[in-house]
Amino acid sequence: MTLLRHPKAASGKIHDITPADAGWSYVGFGLYRLAAGERVSEQTHDREVILVLVEGKADITAAGKPFGELGDRMSCFDKTPPHCVYVPDTADWSATATTACTLAVCSAPGKGTHDAQIIGPAGISMVSRGKGTNTRYIHPIAMEERDVAGSLLVTEVYTPSGHWSSYPPHRHDEDDYPNMTYLEETYYHRLNPAQGYGHQRVFTEDGSLDETMTVRDHDVVLVPRGHHPCGVPHGYEMYYLNVMAGPLRKWRFKNHPDHDWIAQRDAG
Repeated sequence: MTLLRHPKAASGKIHDITPADAGWSYVGFGLYRLAAGERVSEQTHDREVILVLVEGKADITAAGKPFGELGDRMSCFDKTPPHCVYVPDTADWSATATTACTLAVCSAPGKGTHDAQIIGPAGISMVSRGKGTNTRYIHPIAMEERDVAGSLLVTEVYTPSGHWSSYPPHRHDEDDYPNMTYLEETYYHRLNPAQGYGHQRVFTEDGSLDETMTVRDHDVVLVPRGHHPCGVPHGYEMYYLNVMAGPLRKWRFKNHPDHDWIAQRDAG
C-alpha cells in the first residue's frame, strides 16, 4: 500500500481513494478542485457521504433536495467553520461551483440512518487541544458527539507554525471497544503558504510499519494502522481534513507507551 498520495492533476477530481484502492474496508476520500461554473455529480450506492466545502462556494443538491449556494470561506485558512452536507446511501448528489472551489467527498458504508441535510457550519465550533507547541485547533465536523452520520467521523485540524499535531503518537487499530476502536483514516493536507511542507510518520510499535513522509499542499496520507503524528516547520501552518470509519462510530485510541507521559503531564 502506498500511504502518501499526491494529487493526480491540478484541477478536476484530483483524489479518488476508494477502499479497494486503499486496501482496506471502510474509508473513501475524493477531492474536486473546480472552476466557477463546473458541475460534478455522483451516486452514493451503498455508501454515505459528507461533502465538505474546504474553500469556495457551490450550489449543492443531495437526494433530490436543493440546498442552494453553500460556502463562505475562500481559503481553508480563514478558519471559519465549513459548510457541509450529509448525503445518505442509495442517493445522488451534485455540485455546481459558483466560485473556484475545493470540495471534499468523505465516504464510508451507509446504514440508512440519516436523511440528506446540511450539517455545517451551524453546530460546528472551533476548539483547542494540546499545550505548548502541541497546541492545535479543531473543527469537529462529524465526531461522535454529533449524531449526523451512521459510520463517518470527520474533523478539520489547524496546526500552527512550528507545531505538532496528532501528538503524542496514538493509534486506533484494534476492534476492542471501549479500550480502542478500529478506525481507518485519511489526512488531506494543506500548507500556508502553499509552497510549504510538513512531515507525517505512520508507524507501529513492533516496527512492521514505519514510514516518514514529506507532505505538501493537497497531498493525502493513508493511515491503515499504527501511530500517525505530523508536524509543520516554522514559517508555515498546516491544515488537514481527517476522515475516519470502522465497525463502530466511536473514537477510542491509545497513546504510544513511550510517549504517553506527555499527555499525562499536560492533563495535570
